[in-house]
Amino acid sequence: MKRFLLRALLTSLVALTASAPALAAKKTDEAEPSVASVNGKAIPKTRADALMAEALGQGQQDSEQLRNAVRDELIKREILAQEAQKKGIDKKPEVKTQLELVRQSVLINLYMQDYMRGHPISDEALKKEYDMVKAQMGDKEYKTRHILVDKEDEAKDIVARLKKGEKFDDLAKQSKDPGSKDKGGDLGWAPPSQYVRPFSDAMVKLEKGKYTETPVKSDYGYHVIMLDDTRELKLPSLEEAKPQLVQRLQQQTALQHITELRRKAKVD
Repeated sequence: MKRFLLRALLTSLVALTASAPALAAKKTDEAEPSVASVNGKAIPKTRADALMAEALGQGQQDSEQLRNAVRDELIKREILAQEAQKKGIDKKPEVKTQLELVRQSVLINLYMQDYMRGHPISDEALKKEYDMVKAQMGDKEYKTRHILVDKEDEAKDIVARLKKGEKFDDLAKQSKDPGSKDKGGDLGWAPPSQYVRPFSDAMVKLEKGKYTETPVKSDYGYHVIMLDDTRELKLPSLEEAKPQLVQRLQQQTALQHITELRRKAKVD
């Protein structure tokens, strides 16, 4: 899912420094602290700060070596950008369009960062989301196998062959599910909520070691499902799941805000 997070912001900022070194006014660049100068043009320290923030955000340690690497990268980019400008590449209409899109992305991400700071995720909302996810997941998970085919007659033929004693693993080779056909149809462990409704409804009714004698139709085709085993579902604690829940709720909050802005906007 796409998200308005710090990483996306930094990526846009990096793209901005790489593709549009002349977006800031020359006087502003000259007035700012710089990390180097290439052919008389200063490289603003703010660009180094942006690249450092991205590197630190990825887990790298602040060090003199990292700062030197960032400085060298900016010098290389400035040299290449100047060469591109000499050729007039920055004057091409398609390049101007790309630069404007980069600028727009930076503004959007900055705006969403500011909005999310003003709308933090509460502990109450986290608990509510955790309880909802927990209820959806249930208390049991299932180890299943399946054979997926396009036509009901094909599925019925597979069931008939199973009744005659043919092995599920062998018949699974004709499944159209590339992820499981070479593993005997094995889908691993998962709670019912991870499957489409017709599949999960049929799965939970099976006894261990049994298969569906009536083909199960879903949007993907016709399934013959076998249940290998069941076990208690162990979910992470609220504290353990907190980072993912915060991200999930931030995405929901951002989407709701964007939807509301779209509703209010006059679009012709």
